[in-house]
Amino acid sequence: MTSHKTPGTGRSSSDAHRLLDLLNALGSTTFRRLLWQRAAELELTYAQSQVLFYVGHHPGCHMGNVAKAFSVTLAAITQIVDRLEQKKFLTRGIDPGDRRVYALELTAEGKALVEELETLQIQGLKAVLERMSDRDRNRVLKGLEALVKAAREEQRVAGGSQEFRRKSNSD
Repeated sequence: MTSHKTPGTGRSSSDAHRLLDLLNALGSTTFRRLLWQRAAELELTYAQSQVLFYVGHHPGCHMGNVAKAFSVTLAAITQIVDRLEQKKFLTRGIDPGDRRVYALELTAEGKALVEELETLQIQGLKAVLERMSDRDRNRVLKGLEALVKAAREEQRVAGGSQEFRRKSNSD
């Protein structure tokens, strides 16, 4: 049975604070700094890099899908895509299946950058994981898999609630 606590009370709140502290600590480690140092050299913002990673993993995706994936407006994604086009990291083209939407593709420079940044991430994570015992490494991976599964379920439930509210308000 899953226990749902009121936000701000009990064990779930304490665990949420601890998790946030741990994620922030992980985000400030050496391997993350190396990654963002390289991105900073290219004047690449965090949001721009995340869009590059997304498009790299979803070639030909629509701008609306990117906006939805990051829970931001289409206008926000348009600004990011504009900057990435200016930097020659991606292109925006008409989708032959639906001329009303833009399909995004990485340029050769964009693909090379995504590969470089992902290599930095993998090398950094590999060095960290090699410092851990097999048992601890497996526990971390299983725990993160459970965390991602729960987060996706929460997003699905919360998204359904928002959709229900929108439909109810429009009636």
